[in-house]
Amino acid sequence: MTSIELSRLTDEWIWAYEDYDPRSERLREALCTLGNGYFATRGAAPEATAGAAHYPGTYVAGCYNRLTSHVAGRDVENEDIVNLPNWLPLRFRIHPDDGPPGRWFSPDRERDGLLLYRQWLDLRQGTLHRALRFRDAHGRHLGVEQTRLVHMGDPHLAALRTTFTAEDWHGTVEVDSAIDGTVANTGVARYRDLAGAHLTKVRTGAAPDAADTVWLHCRTTRSAIHVALAARTRCRAGRRKPEQVLTKLAGRRAAQRLTVPIGPKKPVTVEKTVALHTSKDRAISSPLEAALERVRHAGDFNTLLGSHAAAWERLWRRADVEAPGEAGHILRLHLFHVLQTLSPHTADLDVGVPARGLHGEAYRGHVFWDELFVLPYLNLHFPEVSRALLAYRYRRLPQALRAARAIGRDGARFPWQSGSDGREETPEVHLNPRSGRWLPDHSRLQHHVGSAIAYNVWRYGQATGDTAFLHAEGAEMLVQIARFWADSAVFDDELGRYRIKRVVGPDEYHEGYPGADRPGLDDNAYTNVTASWVLARALELTRELPASRRDDLFDRLDMRPGETELWDEVSRRLYVPFHRGVVSQFAGYGELAELDWEGLRARHGDIRRLDRILEAEGDSVNRYQASKQADVLMLGYLFTPAELGRLFGRLGYDMDEATWRRTVDYYLARTSHGSTLSGLVHAWVLARARHRDAWEQLQEALASDVADIQGGTTAEGIHLGAMAGTLDLLQRGLTGLEARDGVLWMDPAPLPELSEYGFSVRYRSDGGIQVRMKPGQLWVGVPPWEEEPVRVRLADGYVARDGAGPRDGVGFEVAPGENRLMPLRESTLS
Repeated sequence: MTSIELSRLTDEWIWAYEDYDPRSERLREALCTLGNGYFATRGAAPEATAGAAHYPGTYVAGCYNRLTSHVAGRDVENEDIVNLPNWLPLRFRIHPDDGPPGRWFSPDRERDGLLLYRQWLDLRQGTLHRALRFRDAHGRHLGVEQTRLVHMGDPHLAALRTTFTAEDWHGTVEVDSAIDGTVANTGVARYRDLAGAHLTKVRTGAAPDAADTVWLHCRTTRSAIHVALAARTRCRAGRRKPEQVLTKLAGRRAAQRLTVPIGPKKPVTVEKTVALHTSKDRAISSPLEAALERVRHAGDFNTLLGSHAAAWERLWRRADVEAPGEAGHILRLHLFHVLQTLSPHTADLDVGVPARGLHGEAYRGHVFWDELFVLPYLNLHFPEVSRALLAYRYRRLPQALRAARAIGRDGARFPWQSGSDGREETPEVHLNPRSGRWLPDHSRLQHHVGSAIAYNVWRYGQATGDTAFLHAEGAEMLVQIARFWADSAVFDDELGRYRIKRVVGPDEYHEGYPGADRPGLDDNAYTNVTASWVLARALELTRELPASRRDDLFDRLDMRPGETELWDEVSRRLYVPFHRGVVSQFAGYGELAELDWEGLRARHGDIRRLDRILEAEGDSVNRYQASKQADVLMLGYLFTPAELGRLFGRLGYDMDEATWRRTVDYYLARTSHGSTLSGLVHAWVLARARHRDAWEQLQEALASDVADIQGGTTAEGIHLGAMAGTLDLLQRGLTGLEARDGVLWMDPAPLPELSEYGFSVRYRSDGGIQVRMKPGQLWVGVPPWEEEPVRVRLADGYVARDGAGPRDGVGFEVAPGENRLMPLRESTLS
C-alpha cells in the first residue's frame, strides 16, 4: 500500500498529512470529516470556499430534499441529502503597525510563503488539528494553530479554536467568523447538470441577549425541513480585549468581525462554538430557539473538549480494534468513520445506513444494501444502533408493500436506493463521465436488497437474542419479503423448477441480455439462492413463534391457506444455472463472449469501471463475461461453507469443495473490481483457502479509501460498507465468530500477514468480552461484571463435505473475571 498518502505513522492514533496540496485537498477533506451520528462536517479549512480544490459540507443524518432537473430530454426528480449552511468560516488577515494591511489568508495565494502546513486527526479524541506558519510579502511571520470538534456527547454542538502567534511584528489580527448560507449541492461533478439549490427562506440575525452570537435560519424547498445554526465567537487574549467587534448581516451570511491586538509572545485565541438544530429534532419548540439556547449554555472550548473526549473514550472501550502496523492503523481509521456516521446517537433517529457516510454527496446520501456489510459489525458492539437501522426499514415497510403491488406482486419490494420515506430513489438516468452521455439506469431491478434486509433481521436476532424485535417487527418484514419471492417465482414446466426473471444482480454491470428490448436478467444465482434462504428462514421463524403471536401475525397479514406450503416448495425448487462445472451468474452467462482483458488494460490502464470504458467505445459490458464486483461469490461472504452446502442441498444441487473452488477461480479471473466492496468480499471468500490472494484482496479493501483507488470517488464521500466490512473481516471472517444458541462459536483462519490482533465484543450484556488472536493461540477474557460464564466452542477442522456442519470441536467456558488461553490445532491455521 505504498501509494497511500500518509505522511507519518508517529502515533497509532494519529492520521496526519504534511504540506498543502490542492490536488489532494478534497480527498483529505473527506477522510478528515468529523461527525457524531447526528451531523458531520467535512475537513475543509475554515477559510475555504467551494471550488476545484475544496468542498466544505455539513450534513444532518436523514435531512433530504427533492428537486426536479431537466436532463437527457426529460424531467427527472432526485432526492438528495442536503448540504446545509457552512458553520466553519473563519478567515483572518494581519494589520501590522508599521506597514500596509495584509490580505485575507488563503493557502492557495500564500503558497510561496507557506513555511509549514500540517493537518492531522486525533482518532482517540475525535479532533481535527491544523498547524501552519507563513511569511507575508513584507517578511512578517504568523503562526496559526487550530483544533476542531463535532461533539460526540452533545450531538448538536461543534467548536473551533484558533490561536494566532505573531513572531516578529506588532499590530492587530482581524478575524471574520461566519455562518454561510450561500451553499448548494455541487460536490459531485457528474451531478452538476442537476438542480442543487435545496435551501430557501434564508434569514440571519444577531442574538438579542448576546453580543457575541449570530444566527442563520432556512428551510429546504420541498421537504420543508427548517434548519437553524447559532454561532458564538469569543476572543481569549489575556487581559486584552478586541479593539472592535462588528456584526455583519448580509444576504445569506451572518458574521462577526473581531480586530484584536497581537504581538510577539502575545498570542490571540478565538473560540467559535456552534449549535445546529432542525425541525425534525425532538423536544424543541423551534430549531432557532433551540440553537440559540444550546449555544448560550455551552461551555468554553476546553470544557467542550473534555466532555467530547470522554464520550469518545466510552466509544473506544466498546469498539476498539488492535492490529499491528499499517493495516491496524487503517482499520482504526475505518472504525473512526463508522462511529462518526453511526454512533449511539443514531439509535434515536429515523435513518438508514448512508452508503457514503455523512462525508459527501455521492450517491445523493442514499441508503442501498450497505447495511449488509455494516450491521454484522454493529451487532456485536452497538446492537441498539443495529435495531434502530432495522427499524428504519420497518417504518418503510408500507411503502415496500405498495411497490410490490405496483408491479403485480405480493409481499414487500424494498427499493434499491432509499431516502426519506422509502420510495424508490434510484435515478432513471445516470451520466457516464467518459462519454458524456446520460444513460438509462436499471439498477432498481436489484430486488435482492430485500434478501439483504431479511438477512440482517435474522443475523441481528442470532447475535443479540432480541426476540422482542425478531418476533414482532422482524418477523413481519421477513414474512413480507418471503411473500414477494414466492410470488415472483414462476414455475417452468420444462425445467421442473421455479424461476425468477427480469432482475439485476449485485454485479451491476449486466442489466440485460445483448440486443434485448427490455432490461433484466433471468435466474441470477445470488438472487435465487438468497431468495431460497429467505423463504426457509421465514418458515423456520413462523414455526418457532408462540402460537398466539403467530396467529396474530398471520391474521394481521391476511395470510392465505397454503402460503407457507408454497414457501417450502419454492425454497426447494428454485433454479440455479450452471455452466462448465461452475455456478452461472445468471442464465446464459456462460454463452456471453470472453473479454480481451489484456488488450483493455494495455489501452486504458485502470479498467475498474469497465462499463464506462466500453460504453464510451460504443460497446456494452452486457455482451461479455465480466463482473464489476462479487456476485455469485457474495454467497461465500454471507454463508459459511457448511451453510452453502445445506442451501444448495435444499435446492437439490451438489456444492462440494471442488465446485466452489472452481466457481471462485472462474469469477476471480473475470472481475474488474469496480467497487470498493469487491476486495473485501474476495478477501473474505479466499481467507480459508488462498492466503496470499486473500491478503492482496484485503490490502485492496484497506487502501480503497485512504489511497482513493477508484480515482476520485472518495473525495465525494467515504465507502462506509467497505470500511465496516474490513472491521468485520477481522471480527468474524478470520475468527469464524458466530453467536448462536447461547454459545460463541469460533473457527479461526488467520492470515499469516495478520495473525495477531484483538478486539472486544458485546455479548449478552454491556460488552467487554475480549478476544485476542496470536499465531497458534486464541485468548478469550470475560469481564467480572458478567453474571454467567461465557461458553465457547472452537471448531477443530473444516466442514464435512456432506454439509453436516462443523465437528463438535473443543468446548470450554470462561468464568467472569477470568481468561482462557487455547492452543489452536494446526488444521485451524491451514
